Amino acid sequence: MDPVDALNEIAFRLERELAPSFKVKAFRNAAAAISGLPAGDLAAQAHDGRLKRQPGIGARTLEVIQQSLEGQVPDYLVSLRERGEEPLAEGGRELLGKLRGDLHSHTSASDGGSPLETMAQAAQLLGRDYLAVTDHSPNLTVANGLTAERLAEQVDLIDALNAARPAEDRLTLLAGIEVDILEDGTLDQTDEMLSQLDIVVASVHSKLRSEAPVMTRRMLRAIEDPHTNVLGHCTGRLVTGSRGTRPESQFDAARVFAACAENQVAVEINSRPERQDPPDGLIRQALDAGCLFSIDSDAHAPGQLDFLQYGAARAEANGVPAERIVTTWTRERLLEWSGRRR
Repeated sequence: MDPVDALNEIAFRLERELAPSFKVKAFRNAAAAISGLPAGDLAAQAHDGRLKRQPGIGARTLEVIQQSLEGQVPDYLVSLRERGEEPLAEGGRELLGKLRGDLHSHTSASDGGSPLETMAQAAQLLGRDYLAVTDHSPNLTVANGLTAERLAEQVDLIDALNAARPAEDRLTLLAGIEVDILEDGTLDQTDEMLSQLDIVVASVHSKLRSEAPVMTRRMLRAIEDPHTNVLGHCTGRLVTGSRGTRPESQFDAARVFAACAENQVAVEINSRPERQDPPDGLIRQALDAGCLFSIDSDAHAPGQLDFLQYGAARAEANGVPAERIVTTWTRERLLEWSGRRR
């Protein structure tokens, strides 16, 4: 097995399991450290001890490299693959099989852990037809949000990667953004830039404890903006995880979901296990209101793209039909829908 492939697959599987980031980085860094080395040089350095003295190579990553060079699937990878045979979530298998893509993902351009190319490779591995790259907008400085200039550069990179992708590859990258809904309800990016994107996910990231009337007005204005395609993690809650817990934002759900239905803005079923957003009751309320949905991973690392399993299970448990989920649609139908109001 190629040692770089082995290291990267281990990192992917650790991300999928929500392993600590330092552990994931150890394997990503080791892969980067040996990438580009001719096989003969790598084998020689592993044999004479030079490799273990190289920065970025630890005892476990050295073992993985050595076993790969010996023609084995490394023991650690075998163990992770066995664990990976178990689904992440109970239920949702039929719906998961109908999902074609993912409209919410992050790269190292903002607060993700891997470059766009690595995220694309993982999406391809998972059999996605499309992946929207939706890094944060400039107001979210803590997440290194993209200015219009940086976003334009990313769009150019997406275009170049799509053009270079072999014809037999099924994956298409979509240019997008997770744009901040500012306090007055406007979107945190220029209209000119938003008009050039395939997908706009609009999310609230600040003043989450505002009173319900204030939050409702803020969300309604964003939903009515013709650039908005998806309302991201609508309550902002956190139910578990390293960041602790956070209660749901308060807003008039009836008015917000009615506006989503009227404007054909999809309500995101955010698949991150620490979010589980919206709560089940709000999913059912949005369903009754006639809303569309988007099951998204909100992945910040390649392995987290597989979080769609969690979203599919929750959607199925709450009776959301596949035809109401935009991420079950073909790329052509999706892009027709996403560009309809611009």
